[in-house]
Amino acid sequence: MTHDVIYAVVVGSRAYGLDGPDSDTDRRGVFLAPADAFWRLDPPPTHRDGPRPEEFHWELARCLSLGLSANPTVLEVLWSPLVETLTPVGQRLLDARSTLLSTRVADTYGRYADAQMAKLASVMARGEPIRWKQAMHMLRLLRAGAFVLRTGEVLVDVSPWRDQLLAVRSGAVAWDDVVGEAAELRADLARALAETPLPAEPDRATVEEFLLDVRRTSACP
Repeated sequence: MTHDVIYAVVVGSRAYGLDGPDSDTDRRGVFLAPADAFWRLDPPPTHRDGPRPEEFHWELARCLSLGLSANPTVLEVLWSPLVETLTPVGQRLLDARSTLLSTRVADTYGRYADAQMAKLASVMARGEPIRWKQAMHMLRLLRAGAFVLRTGEVLVDVSPWRDQLLAVRSGAVAWDDVVGEAAELRADLARALAETPLPAEPDRATVEEFLLDVRRTSACP
C-alpha cells in the first residue's frame, strides 16, 4: 500500500457480484496529499494510476468534488463492500459520504443510461455487433440510481440480479427485451425521484469543512 492512501477498495465485477473465473481485479481509492504540498509551485496530482494493474486513486479533494456532482463511479467506490485499506481519515470520509448525495443522482445515473442506450441503438440500426456488456451496465445503473434515491445508500452488489444481468451480457436476451426493461427501469427512476427523501443539493458546506479539517491536521508543524 502507498503510504498516503487513506481508503482503497475493489470495484467492478467483483464488487458487483458479477465476476467469473477470468475477471480482473479493479481497484480504486483515495490518497491524501499533505497540506504543504499545495504551497509549492507545482501542486500535487488530482489522481494517479497504479502501482498495480487496474488500480487508480483520486486525491481527497478530487474525490469529494466528483462525489458532490453525483459521479456514479466515485459513489460506487465510497460504498464498495470490498474494502482493502481504511485509515482513520478514510473512516471519516465514509462517515461523511452521505452528505454527498442529492437528487443530482437521478440526472447523472439517468444521463449515463440514456447515452448508452443511444449508442447501442445506433449500433443496432447500423447492423453492427452490439456490446452487450454496455447494455448490462446500462440496466445495472438504472436500477442502482432508483435504489440511491429511495434509500440514501449506493447499490453496488447486484448479485440478486446476477443471472438476469449476465444473460444480457452474454447476448442471450433479445434486444427488444433489453429496450423494454430499460424503459421500465427509466420509469422507475422517475418514480424514485418523485418519492426521494434526498435533498435537491448535496451538503457542500459540511463536505468542505471536513476537507479543511483534514488539511489542517495534515499540514507540517
